[in-house]
Amino acid sequence: MKLTKHTHATVVLEEASQRILLDPGTFTPNTPELLASATAVLVTHEHFDHFAANEVRAALAARPELRLWAPASVVRDLEDTDAFRAGRVTALRGHETFDIGGVEIRAVGGEHAQIYAGIAVPHNVGYVVGGTVFHPGDAYLLPGAEVETLLLPVSGPWFKVGEAIDFVQAVAPRRTVQIHDVMLSEIGRASMGMFLGETGPTATPMLTLDPGESIAA
Repeated sequence: MKLTKHTHATVVLEEASQRILLDPGTFTPNTPELLASATAVLVTHEHFDHFAANEVRAALAARPELRLWAPASVVRDLEDTDAFRAGRVTALRGHETFDIGGVEIRAVGGEHAQIYAGIAVPHNVGYVVGGTVFHPGDAYLLPGAEVETLLLPVSGPWFKVGEAIDFVQAVAPRRTVQIHDVMLSEIGRASMGMFLGETGPTATPMLTLDPGESIAA
């Protein structure tokens, strides 16, 4: 599987002729281009940095072969589209397994990590793709099985270093890749590597990829 990290939480996974786009958000400047080449879209939750609603709606209208899976809160925003009426938009709660062109997707449901008491947070669905890569969205969800690569959020209003360390230790991946990092400077990204990478308490190798950089996952 080929993994390409884009800005913030947007990731493209390619396997078996499928190009699966995860969390095409407004912080990602090339979201329209990524939607134009994707075979499927997975969205973890409704926040704009993960779901660029206008761009997604346009892509679904322009490309009748494109399909999308997301929590119900995201799907509600698409119920007036032809794509929804044609069954190309699917609502998930989590703990569901489905297939995209021979690539198994396992959804893991839960709530978005708490930002502050009294601030409402949406339902969040993480995705295990091909049994290999786990994108948790904005939550410390456990995938329920071993994964090779954990896409690890490293910044945000809900992020806490100690909780992230516990999360990596609980998932126990072979490696992590920094995501959700648009709020960090280069120094900040390096600091997260120190706290959360191989030399820190997780003892797990961490990769810091630039937007557009790819690895074999």
